[in-house]
This record gives sequence, structure tokens and C-alpha cells, in this order.
Amino acid sequence: MKLVATDLDGTLVRNDRTVSPRTVEVFRRLERAGVFIVLVTGRPIRWIFPVYEQLGVRALAICANGAATYDPSTDTIVHSTPIEADVLAEACTRLRAAVPGVVFAVERDGGRQMRHEPEFQVGSWEVDHGSVGPCSYAEMLTRPASKLLVRAGAQAPDEFTARVGACLQGLAEATNSSSSGMVEVSAAGVTKASALDRVARSHALTPADVIAFGDMPNDLAMLTWAGRGVAMANAHPAVRAAAADITSSTNEDDGVAAYLERLYNY
Repeated sequence: MKLVATDLDGTLVRNDRTVSPRTVEVFRRLERAGVFIVLVTGRPIRWIFPVYEQLGVRALAICANGAATYDPSTDTIVHSTPIEADVLAEACTRLRAAVPGVVFAVERDGGRQMRHEPEFQVGSWEVDHGSVGPCSYAEMLTRPASKLLVRAGAQAPDEFTARVGACLQGLAEATNSSSSGMVEVSAAGVTKASALDRVARSHALTPADVIAFGDMPNDLAMLTWAGRGVAMANAHPAVRAAAADITSSTNEDDGVAAYLERLYNY
């Protein structure tokens, strides 16, 4: 495999948001050997830097579930496919009509900024973040968004994602990557797979050259696109069922590193 693509949370990163020394060593060996590494995540760009600091490799990052491809060496977004403002407005209008109590947030500029309705619950680590803040519903719809985030109180994640997806059919993509009941919406056709395909083709690579690791529904498209899609031992049941292989251990126990050590004879 000439390209290693990996999700972060629940896959490469441990539950305390650290990357293990074993994983760091494996990825540094891959980089020295000329293997192309791509981090493929639902995270916004502002959440990427702690991973770079730990890994010590300057890999491309596909952020916001494929909406933005980020190059850390130049601090630039090299490709972006946001939800355009008119589509964003239509999506929110549909959801407001169909889902009682729905509230929204948007990731902008690949996730360098987040704006949310006052009622939208943000993580405690985001409350005082300089690029995160409340805004009115009307102001939220004035600019394109890398992702639209949808909440409506406590929800069963898969069922709520299916409900949002049905409401937005033909307009946008809906997925989830957590147990919080939040749905992540991207522009139509934008997935981790679509962005990874673009990156691979730019390096004259095909899916057969790619191994990809993931654990949640937002990884499904990537894992089925890649020549070898590998689910984590701790992965969502749908991801385990769709993958070509499963790691022998979880993200807490170096599942990705152990798999790559065997694959590359490290």
C-alpha cells in the first residue's frame, strides 16, 4: 500500500486525545519510507494541531468529513467544497419544518471558525475558544459552510441521522461520528471518500494503492472506496460489517499501529 489514510478519534487517537508513542514511531517510519499519509477526519481544522504536534509528521489532513483538504506545511486549504449559502438556507428551512426543537451550528473555512445558535450546545473546550461563538439564525445563513451541525435534544444517533438524511435527500449528505445525537451535514457528494479519491489521483494513485482505517459511520464511504478498508475493533457495527478487515485491538491499544507493523513488517 502506497497511501495510508486514517481517521483520528476512535481510530488513531486514544480516548484521552493522545497518540501513543508506538503509533508515533510507526507513522514516522512510514513517512521516512516514502509512504504517503493522509489524516481523514470529521474534525475541523482548529482541532488538528494537537495531533500534528504529537505525530511529528506533516501529513495532509482531510477535514470536516471531506469538505476541506489542509496542508500544514503552508497552513493552507488546498481544496474546499462547502455547502453554498443558498443550499444551507434550504437545508435549514427543511429541517426547521420537519424536526421539532432543531438547532444549528456551522463550521466555516474548513473549521477555522464555528458559529452556532445560542441554544446549540458546544463542548466545554470550545466555550472560550476565540474562533467559536454564537450568532443569529439569519447571520448563520449568510456564508458557505464546510459543515452544518444539527441537534434536537437527546436523539438515537443512527435513527436521527437517517431522519435528517431523508429530509435532505438530493440536497446534502448526512452522517454522524459520535454517540451525542449530533448529525453532520456536508454538501451533496462530499464524503471522506470523495476527498481522498481526489488526493490519491493527484499522486497518480488508485484505490488499490490505499489502506484506510476508521470506526464510525462517517468513515463508511472511505473504507468501502479504499483497496483495503480496515475497521477498528471498537468500531460501529455497520463499519465492522462493511470493512474488508478488522484490527485485533482498539484505538486504546494501538490497533492501527499493530496492524501497520504487520503489514509493513516493522
